[in-house]
Amino acid sequence: MGQGMTDPTDIRQDADRFSLRCSFLVPGSAEHAFRVFTDELTDWWVTEYTWSGPDALAELGMEPRAGGMLYEIGPYGFRSDWGRVLTWDPPRRLVFVWQIGPDRAPVPDPARASEVELLFLPEGSARTRVELEHRHFDRHGEAAEGYRKALTAGWHELLTRYVATVSRHQPTTPA
Repeated sequence: MGQGMTDPTDIRQDADRFSLRCSFLVPGSAEHAFRVFTDELTDWWVTEYTWSGPDALAELGMEPRAGGMLYEIGPYGFRSDWGRVLTWDPPRRLVFVWQIGPDRAPVPDPARASEVELLFLPEGSARTRVELEHRHFDRHGEAAEGYRKALTAGWHELLTRYVATVSRHQPTTPA
């Protein structure tokens, strides 16, 4: 990862067995880290994790507001919503409901879905600490613990790609 960036693969399970957490550093400002996470999902999300698949996915997006949807657009413009923004506080905090079940089926009832929170914390002027917590796996029922374990590996891959994208998309400043 270079330049002392912390490996996002250090994902820890919470003591309650129903959440996972990680913290890692990315280069650049909190504004940049937040923007890449929210505006450039298509650049870093693993397309095999989408319902459309890598060959048919047209777009991944997040509507930038509380109440906004996380969605994918697949073949023929078909849209699948897979989350809802609970807190939109750029560039500091983002919370959304993860409305994908252990069987990869949509979870329409947010009370039965898990939740993801991200904090973007400036560390000096050149880097940002990103803290992620995916919590409330118990809402997914009997498959909760296995789902948390599966998503621990899933987040590892997603966040590794995210860190690479943040590094690659550094804003340029005039000399």
